[in-house]
Amino acid sequence: MRGKKRFSVLVVESNPIMRLGFAAMVENQPDMIVCAEASSGDEAVRLFCEHRPDLTLLDLRLPGGMSGVQALRAIRELDPEARCIVMTGYQGDADNHQAMKAGALGYIVDGMSVETMVEALRRVHGGSRFLPAQVARRLEAWTPNSDLSPREREVLSLIVQGKSNREIADALKIAEATVKSHVGVIFVRLGVAHRTQAAIAALRQGFVHL
Repeated sequence: MRGKKRFSVLVVESNPIMRLGFAAMVENQPDMIVCAEASSGDEAVRLFCEHRPDLTLLDLRLPGGMSGVQALRAIRELDPEARCIVMTGYQGDADNHQAMKAGALGYIVDGMSVETMVEALRRVHGGSRFLPAQVARRLEAWTPNSDLSPREREVLSLIVQGKSNREIADALKIAEATVKSHVGVIFVRLGVAHRTQAAIAALRQGFVHL
């Protein structure tokens, strides 16, 4: 591929060792180059505006104020044609579903080989999608009832923090009876019977991040 222009990649990963590894993987390819590296969602959006990469490699599990899904939405709002691949764990069903809705064109999962990751980058840059079988199966199993409303997510986040219904009502400035109603819906949609199970399911499925 000598003489051909290399396509640019923005690498977004909060872990510095992982970020270095992904950047090295990209730089080792004859048709790719890293244009910038970001460690947070806010920085990812800023650097996307500055560099306008051909492809963005984005970790969904970003800490801090802006999540990976929120950063993806912001990037796609800036450029609806932006090509983004997200890095995700098997268990993050909620994040995976939201990333798909936000316009992710590819998924890289934990344990994937370097060769497969490089194939994913090239395929998405070429205009195709890259959806590993394990992610496809989880997304196909997702139903409308699997999702939670923004208010239900707020309630669930406070459940994970160990808050009682009374404390949740005070925090959200809503009636305790309303909280009880939200909790009932959350239990049904997560398929759980009590608050501890709800907290575990919330973390495993990516509704809440510690």
